[in-house]
Amino acid sequence: MVSGTGAEKLDLTGVKILRGVMAAAIVVAIIACAFASAHAGSRNLLTNGDFRQGSGATCDGWRTDAWILDPAATTYAWIAPQNGASAELEINTLHDNDARWLQTLPLAPGWYYASVEARTDDASKYFTGATISAMEDGIISPDLRETTDWRRIGFYLKIGPPGADVDFALRLGGYMNLTRGKAFFRDARVVRIEAPPPGAGPVYDLDAIRRAEVTGPIGRAWSLVAAYAGFALMGIWGWGTFRRTIPVRAAASGRARRANRRRA
Repeated sequence: MVSGTGAEKLDLTGVKILRGVMAAAIVVAIIACAFASAHAGSRNLLTNGDFRQGSGATCDGWRTDAWILDPAATTYAWIAPQNGASAELEINTLHDNDARWLQTLPLAPGWYYASVEARTDDASKYFTGATISAMEDGIISPDLRETTDWRRIGFYLKIGPPGADVDFALRLGGYMNLTRGKAFFRDARVVRIEAPPPGAGPVYDLDAIRRAEVTGPIGRAWSLVAAYAGFALMGIWGWGTFRRTIPVRAAASGRARRANRRRA
């Protein structure tokens, strides 16, 4: 009986140890999954978003573009990292322009936050300054004008099924907002998120914007009927007015001819 009791105690101890190991393994797995999920959510989707790779005036993964493609209007520079400082991209616009560094990203459906640290030097205060934007209608961060210190600016973007290719731009100027001055950028990021925080902005829905570009602002059905009815009434009124003036003009012309004959 004593020896049997000892064996049972050993078995119970082994079971407890096994359970403890399994519980510890589960806890480790949960922590690892949570860490991996958080890391994936914060992963920068931009290629060379810190601008560390480049040569001369070019930055790997990025290209330049502008409304006015003339070096006399805008120059671009890659500032290599040195002495512990971050790498930077520069836009120097001498004549009014909308200039940018660009990168195209294929994005799956979901929410994203696009941001960059930016500063400006003597940028015009009257037109759109330094921003991060998507090259779609009106998708743009708050802008920096005149002379500013470094500040992170960005926007939230929703991508619908089946996903989309988006051109992200580090930009000085905007559509119908040609400007001049200098803009500097560092640490550009596009990260996937669950959703924008409450009250955060600016927030954009790419699908809604693209649908509006295709269909235009059509309004409600009754407003279309009212508009067409208004055009029809204007046409009827105009035609009636025109017809009434024809006899008056003809009579006046006849009187003028008779008067001329009498004078002759």
